[in-house]
Amino acid sequence: MTDTPSRPQSTAGPVRQVKPKAEGWTQRKDAEGRPLLQFASPKRGQPPVHLADLTPEERVAKAKEVGLPGFRAKQLAKHYFDHYTRDPEKMTDLPKEGRAELVAGMLPNLLTEVRRLQTDGGDTIKFLWKLHDGALVESVLMRYPGRITLCVSSQAGCGMNCPFCATGQNGLTRNMSAAEIVDQVVRANELIALGELGGKKADDNSAERVSNIVFMGMGEPLANYKRVMQAVRTMVDKKQGLGMSARGITISTVGLAPAIRKLTDEDIPVTFALSLHAPDDELRDEMIPVNSRWKVDEVLDAARAYFDRTKRRVSIEYALIRDMNDHPWRADLLADKLLARGRGWVHVNPIPLNPTPGSVWDASTKAAQLEFVRILNDRGIPTTIRDTRGKEIDGACGQLVVTEEDERAGASA
Repeated sequence: MTDTPSRPQSTAGPVRQVKPKAEGWTQRKDAEGRPLLQFASPKRGQPPVHLADLTPEERVAKAKEVGLPGFRAKQLAKHYFDHYTRDPEKMTDLPKEGRAELVAGMLPNLLTEVRRLQTDGGDTIKFLWKLHDGALVESVLMRYPGRITLCVSSQAGCGMNCPFCATGQNGLTRNMSAAEIVDQVVRANELIALGELGGKKADDNSAERVSNIVFMGMGEPLANYKRVMQAVRTMVDKKQGLGMSARGITISTVGLAPAIRKLTDEDIPVTFALSLHAPDDELRDEMIPVNSRWKVDEVLDAARAYFDRTKRRVSIEYALIRDMNDHPWRADLLADKLLARGRGWVHVNPIPLNPTPGSVWDASTKAAQLEFVRILNDRGIPTTIRDTRGKEIDGACGQLVVTEEDERAGASA
């Protein structure tokens, strides 16, 4: 680690500035020594086409292709999205002859459960899933009072190469299909229906199914834009999908400005979260390599435009890392940049850094966290430290990574 002054010395002495160099792993770089960014998915065998990859119209057409009336596709969708089943024996409203073949053709198995870990008294479960080609991904299911949240993965690995995030250490394996994304939700709902998520409190009248989705698992969602949006449309489809509220779905990004603008034009009022982590380009260039393409001001302008179109308040995610980005002057600079774009459009979520294997970075001290939050709140910007779950099972923000142990378990699954 190296210490360099980030601002002129104060009366309290020099400001300690830790640089965000990757620790415990080698950051991939291009021929010119810059952190390597992977936007395109590596070529691998495509997963089998699944009902959730198709629009309702395409499902009808596929049913007709195999000689069945179109309404059979709607029946199949109801079994999958409402009853969370892929078992043809439970689909007694479908003709027995050819039923198994129809189900196998339209609801192929996409996720094989390799392992699940539980913590928080059973209220948090981390799943390790094996995809059809052996790629491994994770998702995290969490029960809170009044809601059940699932943190989903959108890519196997991640190509954004952020030095402090465990997920990016192995690079991007491939994009996930829309159905692989949706199936994480269906499988979670199946588990909840079986009573396998921690105990529901007596005064909790919420539904026993996933109510909130956060695209904060493995991958950069907006780098897999088309499939993520197909998954979202299926999640919010009230007739032939999961029937969720768009307001309960959060899409997070490290700052792909063109894709943020594209999301703004979708007219689907999901919650939008920007993983900013630094308000100054000097530091953010090192923390978030994609900042070399789209600078802080450009992504904040895109985020403000999202609010203007949707009237949905934007969430600013900010991992607080000791002596790296938690300085009071950075809280003030963040406030300056947010207030320059108006009031009432944003909420800041500081997240004390979660530990990852092999990394020397640590969460900000409690005093530094409180001071950072105080500055923002005093400036009139609503700021709340995020309650993260699953640290004990490496299921919290920034901790999802495929380990050698996972690889061994996946090989035998």
